[in-house]
Amino acid sequence: MHSLIIGFMSLLILGLIGIGAAMEFSPSFRNGSYRTWFKPALITNLVLFVGAMIALGILGGPDAMAAAAAAEVPSFVQHQATAGMGLELIGVAVPTAVATVGAGLAVGQIGSASLAVVAEKPEMFGRTLIYLGLAEGIAIYGLVMSILLLGKL
Repeated sequence: MHSLIIGFMSLLILGLIGIGAAMEFSPSFRNGSYRTWFKPALITNLVLFVGAMIALGILGGPDAMAAAAAAEVPSFVQHQATAGMGLELIGVAVPTAVATVGAGLAVGQIGSASLAVVAEKPEMFGRTLIYLGLAEGIAIYGLVMSILLLGKL
């Protein structure tokens, strides 16, 4: 049952990729002829995908987590990779990933504004470097949080 739901979700993702590719490369999409069917098709695809994720969570999630927790691991196999450990590592990586994306957006905006200011007033160069450093600090905070979370594993 689980493989059927995962296969269904994979087909939905491939459908979204196919729609995106068709919109990019087909000339009929450029003149706007897709507007009558695109929005309902996208909403249907999204609803089916979310429904399949919920069904997988209800049907398969608790079993997979219970099996990993119930398995008694001998002391010589302490570092064997399990699904729970993989999820823990993904949870550790999330703060760094989100903070890095946020820092990239901030540095992009501040960097372009800094170039404009320095082009007109070169004496503002030091201040703009401080602002860029503050924006880059966001990524470092995310990295520190990931290191602290990694110490808790």
